[in-house]
Amino acid sequence: MMIGAALMAGVDELVFHQVLGWHHFYDRATPAVGLMTDGFLHAAELLVLVAGFFQYAELRRRNALDTASAWSGFFLGAGGFQLFDGIIDHKVLRLHQIRYGVATLPYDVAWNGFALALLAIGFWIGVRGRRRAAAAGER
Repeated sequence: MMIGAALMAGVDELVFHQVLGWHHFYDRATPAVGLMTDGFLHAAELLVLVAGFFQYAELRRRNALDTASAWSGFFLGAGGFQLFDGIIDHKVLRLHQIRYGVATLPYDVAWNGFALALLAIGFWIGVRGRRRAAAAGER
């Protein structure tokens, strides 16, 4: 889950904050503060990514890595980050919006719809993996 959440945070930070310049992590202050908060987000995302890869490596080392669970966790983490960002950061805390100067409803629907799709994929992979494991155990 950590790797998925960190990668989704990285995509958000790189694409929407830096390349498109639509918003900063915290837009309710000066542009310099917004840029600084982007740096904090990027640092946190990198720390979580490294921790996730250490966790992944430890599971591989112990020969305890279940591929279906790993992929399920990846998509659940990515979708969880996206949905948290879309609901909590954008609407509840109002740290920033996806984009300014336009009607936000289509952006919110796309943002949260994409999050729900990622969560559904993760859930589906997890259920399918558990069913396969249970069927293999019955043999």
